[in-house]
Amino acid sequence: MLAILAVFGQAARFEFINYDDDKSVYANPVVTKGFTAETVAWAFSHAQTANWIPLTTLSHILDCQLFGLRAGAHHLVNVLWHAASAVLLFLVLRQMTGSLWRAAAVAAVFAIHPLRAESVAWVTERKDVLSGFFFMLTLGAYARYAENLKSEISNFKFYYALALVFFALGLMSKPMLATLPFVLLLLDYWPLGRLDQPRQFLRLVEEKIPLFALSAAACVVAVLVPGQIVPQAHRLPWLERLGNALVSCVVYLRQMIFPAGLAFPYPLAPHGQPMWKVSLALALLASISAAVFLCRKQRPFLLTGWLWYLGMLVPVIGILQISQDAAHADRYTYLPGIGLALAAIWAAGDLGRRSANPVCRLALGGVMIVLTGAGLTCARVQTSYWKDSQSLWTHTLARTPGNVTALLNLGEFLRLRGDLDGAIVQYRAALEIAPESVEILNNLGNVLGQKGASDQAIAQFQKALRIQPGFADTRVNLGNVLVARGKVEEAIAQYRAALALAPDNVDILNNLGKALGLQGEDAAAIAQYERALQLQPGYATAHFNLGHHYLKLGRLAEAAAQFRQAVDINPGDAGACNNLGQALLLQGDAAGAMACFEKTTALSPDPLERWSSLGNGFLDQQHWDEAIACYRQALELAQARKMDALAATLLKEIKRCETNSPLQDKPR
Repeated sequence: MLAILAVFGQAARFEFINYDDDKSVYANPVVTKGFTAETVAWAFSHAQTANWIPLTTLSHILDCQLFGLRAGAHHLVNVLWHAASAVLLFLVLRQMTGSLWRAAAVAAVFAIHPLRAESVAWVTERKDVLSGFFFMLTLGAYARYAENLKSEISNFKFYYALALVFFALGLMSKPMLATLPFVLLLLDYWPLGRLDQPRQFLRLVEEKIPLFALSAAACVVAVLVPGQIVPQAHRLPWLERLGNALVSCVVYLRQMIFPAGLAFPYPLAPHGQPMWKVSLALALLASISAAVFLCRKQRPFLLTGWLWYLGMLVPVIGILQISQDAAHADRYTYLPGIGLALAAIWAAGDLGRRSANPVCRLALGGVMIVLTGAGLTCARVQTSYWKDSQSLWTHTLARTPGNVTALLNLGEFLRLRGDLDGAIVQYRAALEIAPESVEILNNLGNVLGQKGASDQAIAQFQKALRIQPGFADTRVNLGNVLVARGKVEEAIAQYRAALALAPDNVDILNNLGKALGLQGEDAAAIAQYERALQLQPGYATAHFNLGHHYLKLGRLAEAAAQFRQAVDINPGDAGACNNLGQALLLQGDAAGAMACFEKTTALSPDPLERWSSLGNGFLDQQHWDEAIACYRQALELAQARKMDALAATLLKEIKRCETNSPLQDKPR
């Protein structure tokens, strides 16, 4: 556990990663809400990141309940689950084999191998460390069941039931555990010694029918979950998948022995793996398999460890394609790698036991200490790359140049940081490699739109739609640019087309509502917001926009209710708090309004931001003179700070208000 903290304890200072962490945690409105009856039901009724993993989802919800969105705390929970799994692995192996130091060595390799960094340092991979914990508990319960059954102790059924429960919990953490019953059959062979005669095999299989039934159910659920399996249109040819699977098995083997050049993710070969690589991989795997089979009587642990490794890789090896952009992944070795460590450590221990020379045993111990120290150092360095998105993607591009996924996500990271030019560079580099990628075209269009290059942005969106007309995100983004250019009718058409593709998407409903409001279609706009809130009652943006719409129509009580909902959901939203104050003020509730304005001041201590926000609020209500007064205060501050662009915008807003105000002199 100390070694694990030495390697992974640094994660307490890490940020979330902009790859699935948003969907899993920080931008998932249900998860961030914490524990309620609604969120628990949602965890069991919805897939997350294309996986049905309700227990993992509940663990994320619990983290948000306890720690909010402090990323370091979420990371440390991953570390603790991994530490618990490593300790359990040691205890289970010692229980089954009676060997103290070999069990400790296998657990050490599992605990601090550099390949573990992806599983432990990535918050989204909570499913790895959580399923690993229940995997170890299942092995322990099964070993106790087998031991008590052999000794004719009456409580053996209790331990079998316990193994079933732990296995079910593991499957609800990650369905990759579906191969666990096969691992139990291997353990029956060695070290449990329950498979001395071939005729015993069928009896042992029959004994595990309830476990196989759970596996089958998990497989059916995994296949039925949308997005779990790559669609047929984007799936690699079968022979390419087979070739990649064979090469990946050898790559994982090499990485276990020599973990250099690790990255995330490893891109697929553009035209499949070369035939020479596939042939060499097949020959090597066949040779190792034949060798461990031939010496199964003298060294049964080799056969168990090797088949453990190959068997547990089956769900993620790519024959059934679950990724469009990754040839293989470090996280897939989390549990399969135990089999290789088991075989290697027991082989080394067997060599030491057979040697009469005590120096040989000391040498083996020394080698293990050196390897553990080297593994700890390398794992610590590999883990450090996960400190934030920029570090991760920069490292990945250094290891795998031309990695489209890394370019795309680095571009998104730079965009969110405000480095639009840097983002464009990354997107254009990705587009050179994958010119037909609608995702890259969509992201590039977004950045160009943010820079004000709306013509170029529209060109990118239109190109993406020619390639894939059914890409809803592109239609939404095109609609946003059209709204900014004042082409609201065209924008509404794009939003409606996107809504036809994704009728329950609350963001599309919200955007459509805003566009309809600009056209003066108040009833239709309100209907969109209400539909969004039916689908997602905790959608603060829709509450805010609906409140703003009610405020414009003079429905002050309803506006105040919506703004209050937005503030309750997101107490740090200064805009919602400010608008609530304005709605209360217009209703005559001066005390309530003052409390809101004071809170707005605390949330936005910058007076420039505060005056601008107040001006925007009065402008929305068409209170022209109050808006002018606020904007002039903001203008003085902007000019003093030499913020020319903002000053120009404020002057434009002041002139707009003066044009509309009946108390201002109208320009000739």
